[in-house]
Amino acid sequence: MVPRYTKPEMAAIWTDENRFKKWLDVEVYACEGWNKLGKIPDDSLKVIQERAAFEVDRILEIEEEVKHDVIAFLTNVAEHVGPDSRFIHMGMTSSDVLDTALAMQLVEASDLLIAQTEKLTAAIGERAEEFKMVPQMGRSHGIHAEPVTFGIKLASWYDEMTRNLSRLARAREAVAVGMISGAVGTFANIEPSVEEHVCARAGLRPAKVSTQVISRDHHAEFFSLLALVATSIEKFSVEIRHMQRTEVLEAEEFFSKGQKGSSAMPHKRNPIATENLTGCARLMRSYAQAALENVALWHERDISHSSVERVIGPDATILLHYMLVRFTGVIKNLMVYPQNMQKNIDITGGLPNSQRLMLALVGKGVTREEAYAMVQRNAMRVWTEGADYKELLKADADVSRLLSEEEIDEAFDIGYHLKHVDTIFSRVFGK
Repeated sequence: MVPRYTKPEMAAIWTDENRFKKWLDVEVYACEGWNKLGKIPDDSLKVIQERAAFEVDRILEIEEEVKHDVIAFLTNVAEHVGPDSRFIHMGMTSSDVLDTALAMQLVEASDLLIAQTEKLTAAIGERAEEFKMVPQMGRSHGIHAEPVTFGIKLASWYDEMTRNLSRLARAREAVAVGMISGAVGTFANIEPSVEEHVCARAGLRPAKVSTQVISRDHHAEFFSLLALVATSIEKFSVEIRHMQRTEVLEAEEFFSKGQKGSSAMPHKRNPIATENLTGCARLMRSYAQAALENVALWHERDISHSSVERVIGPDATILLHYMLVRFTGVIKNLMVYPQNMQKNIDITGGLPNSQRLMLALVGKGVTREEAYAMVQRNAMRVWTEGADYKELLKADADVSRLLSEEEIDEAFDIGYHLKHVDTIFSRVFGK
């Protein structure tokens, strides 16, 4: 069965519970940093560490009145901590909490995306090995070109996904940045060592410089790289959709027992998963565009980016995870038809061997232009008359004067096109 996506741990990252938990972690870490400087007594820090807590419903209730989410959060935490809550949020501004906690969430999401990308990459690699030497017609402009193998096509996807793994690692690095620098980022009311402590505890690196927010080019890079991964999945999906066309039918998505393709036409088997993934990639690129537009803020900050990120943070990471999971299922269960691949290779009667024939003629001493003309005039008759290409060449006086029948026959050996498959696979897979 193709696996279904069911809101696993990725969705949990974006719950109110986890978001406020990250906020609380940042606040407690900051208190630890102040304690190291002797600004918060040991007893008070212990109270904060033991009592600091929150309730989502209570925060939302307070926010209805104060119209400020961080103040509502701090008010609820103070209800648990008591008098020692005066030390919480000391010298900090809201964005210190929001930006650092968001970075923690994005790092968590990145780890899940990387893990699922590794699974997809491995699945593609397994299928590439399975079809390593299965000939398939290569196409340029949608027209038959020269033979490849289906394994080579999958190897190119595998290679692209290894690059995507590197991109996701870079995306994770781009957003693994925290800040605790206070209003407008000058550290006027808080010490840089507090920021260093918070970031170390949160698994982040401190921003070298911040305004009142972390510069949004970090986030734009993150979402752009996610969109690029999604676009790779779209590329592969479009190829599968082409291969599933009735006239081609070289591969198709798994069609389960009891599945229906059309409400009107019972015979239909449609590439619904890859069509769905193609559409999802369009959404992913729109999230990247939104992140790019978040980079330009007024002066030290405004909050025009905030509403955007509350949407694209969860949406982009959850959607890409969905795409990775679903396409992994497509690859693992892909129905492949080597007999149809061979049928399609044969459909033009050997025309894809034209380059080899031209080169053979050049090897006999004629110019490339002369060889091209000899080969092309016979190829055009195959297109227009449906004639047999090999027989036309043997009957062509100019060609037969230079190439024997055996040499012409040899030019139609498909093995010629596959002789370096092992070399390609060793480059891609390192074996």
